[in-house]
Amino acid sequence: MSFSDDEIERYARHLVLAEIGGPGQQRLKAARVGIVGLGGVGAPAALYLAAAGVGALRLIDDDRVGLSNLQRQIAFSEADVGEPKVEAGAARLAALNPHVEIEPAPERLTTDNAAWLLEDCDVVIDGTDDFGARFATNAACVAAGLPLVSGALGRWSGQVGVFAGRPCYRCLVAEAPPDAETCARVGVVGALAGVVGSMCALETVKLITGAGRPLTGRLLLYDGLAGTARTVGVAADPACPVCG
Repeated sequence: MSFSDDEIERYARHLVLAEIGGPGQQRLKAARVGIVGLGGVGAPAALYLAAAGVGALRLIDDDRVGLSNLQRQIAFSEADVGEPKVEAGAARLAALNPHVEIEPAPERLTTDNAAWLLEDCDVVIDGTDDFGARFATNAACVAAGLPLVSGALGRWSGQVGVFAGRPCYRCLVAEAPPDAETCARVGVVGALAGVVGSMCALETVKLITGAGRPLTGRLLLYDGLAGTARTVGVAADPACPVCG
């Protein structure tokens, strides 16, 4: 797979990295990443993956841009308010990098449609704030053998984990908590979304290129107020309804 002169200049800072180089950049160009939820996590992740030269990005979200989204969902502008997120996001990403194929999917991912929405993807990012969608995404990834990069945030803290086979996301969260907190309920500092979304993009680049040690089977916990981060292991649950 060859690169145009424009691509060579565009990805120059990747090409000189020993851990990526030409072969890694070719793997990025050949990859398709599914992004479930183009919100606080998915929007910055999509921007960095498009900039990185991932060959195709499938944007899965049935929501429309709201004015309150602009505080953290940096793929959108005020002119996009009221527009479908995947359409507005597709236009922004295409303007950032015309070499990337953008596949808008204005759907809410469910158990019924997860398999075909994620078909042909190499990595999946889940940035939703709905446990039903998270569980359906996880189950589809386990069934298809796809690595799942999961990002979540609220108030001043966030977390990023990578699940590939066992343990899976359902080993970490067995059931949806009855008082699940969303950003709309508890608030979130906007820049935190950039931190978590960027971490998700970074883990995705590592998975595709084979660089470094991804957070597979581990969870990175970030405390924005304290300026601290720690990583903990995720144990496989023998009774997990998905991978047990």
